[in-house]
Amino acid sequence: MARVDFSSLTLSRTRSAALYQQLTEALAESIRRGDLPPGTRLLPERQLAGQLGVSRTTIINAYRELEARGFVRGQVGRGTYVCANPDVADAPLAWRSKLAYGAHAPVDPAVEGLMRAAARPDVISFAVGSPALDGFPAEQFQLFLAEAALRQPAAVFGHGPTEGQPALRQAIGARYRIAPDQVMVLSGSLQGLDLLAKCFLERGDTVVVDRPGNRSALQAFGAAGVRLVGWDIARADFEELEDIFLRYRPKLLYTNPAYQNPTGATLSIAQRRDLIELAARYRVPIVEDDAYRELGFRGSPPPPLYQLDEHSVVIYLNTFSKMLAPGLRVGWLAAPRALIRQLAQIKLRSDMHTANLMQLALAEFVTSGGLDRHLVWLRAEHARRLDVMTASLTACLPPAALTFRVPEGGIFLWCRLGFAIETARLLDRATAAGVLFAGANLFYSDGSGLNELRLCFAAQPPEVIREGVERLGAAVAAELSAPRTGGDDYRPIV
Repeated sequence: MARVDFSSLTLSRTRSAALYQQLTEALAESIRRGDLPPGTRLLPERQLAGQLGVSRTTIINAYRELEARGFVRGQVGRGTYVCANPDVADAPLAWRSKLAYGAHAPVDPAVEGLMRAAARPDVISFAVGSPALDGFPAEQFQLFLAEAALRQPAAVFGHGPTEGQPALRQAIGARYRIAPDQVMVLSGSLQGLDLLAKCFLERGDTVVVDRPGNRSALQAFGAAGVRLVGWDIARADFEELEDIFLRYRPKLLYTNPAYQNPTGATLSIAQRRDLIELAARYRVPIVEDDAYRELGFRGSPPPPLYQLDEHSVVIYLNTFSKMLAPGLRVGWLAAPRALIRQLAQIKLRSDMHTANLMQLALAEFVTSGGLDRHLVWLRAEHARRLDVMTASLTACLPPAALTFRVPEGGIFLWCRLGFAIETARLLDRATAAGVLFAGANLFYSDGSGLNELRLCFAAQPPEVIREGVERLGAAVAAELSAPRTGGDDYRPIV
């Protein structure tokens, strides 16, 4: 976080206002203007008092006044931080100054902008990751919901076990070769990441993540106040990973090894074994996010890390969101029994159990073969939509303006821009043209990815994909024809 030098501030002893009031107003105005953004660390009281030539009491009083008005928040042992602009004038308390530190973690403005733009009816979005929903077997699933409510009203409408309904745990266990009592049902896989962060992580710990990696994981772990260190899963350099283990002593490693989000990369079985052995040697638990495993359309990926693990170092995470629909909000994780019990205690504090009706309907949908039948259609349809997108990109964009590697599964196409086109500038033009993509800055914990982007090819039908890519092509053409700062034209990247 930023830390600011206030040596240029001047306070006058001849003014009617007390010194602490002058300092309070000067700092408040700097915060309002945005000169001191949220997260900025103010100087320690003694240091600022020395710089300004005033007593420490003056600084303490100013900081207390700023905190009471909601501008800053002080934490014992950490210092005083800008937390936000103040609450509205008629608020009974300066609420922001009372919030826990983690509550101040902002949502990335880029994400907020994408969500607002995606809500516009004239916009085609390739930004949000979703399977093809137009083929969801809604009528069949509605029957399972109705049958569960009629046949098991006590189970549906009463309290349920925090670990999940036995029927769904058994169905998941049978499908993925996991003991049912090692399965825990979640209210979406994001809840699993949150539970694992609460269970394992302390502020200041280190977590190794895919680079680039899943935005949800970066947010969940980042909100815990940990250091995120990226490992390039596409290169899968295990000497690099061992160096990271030795240097940072991480608490966890998070990876998405099958049709990875966002790159589409898949670790081979040899790479999976190497990863497990390395993690076991350094005693680093692996969180395996396998959300896209069932979505291969050019063969099947190797077995999950969880099935290959002989050292009990892998925690397995999966969800129905990517193979059925995100609105179901049901995921699960698999882990040793003792850890399942611990995670259930943490889940119980905020979410007694995942919705019973949805669990029981999903259990019947899985065991009846409905999921398998839907996946056959989904894989074929995703493959068709990927073909449409890649053909459209080739036809609508200038040569070398955008390159990509065709994945063998999943729902994303990871692209690199040529001609030194910057993703952020192109996204502005694309949004104005009525098409959205996810800029690569969302997937790097270190702000990298200036010339990369992610397109979801699964969510939109073929005719909409063609129209969206045409708009994207027009945005690229407009960017290439625009004069650059300094007068240089765009040149292909050699």
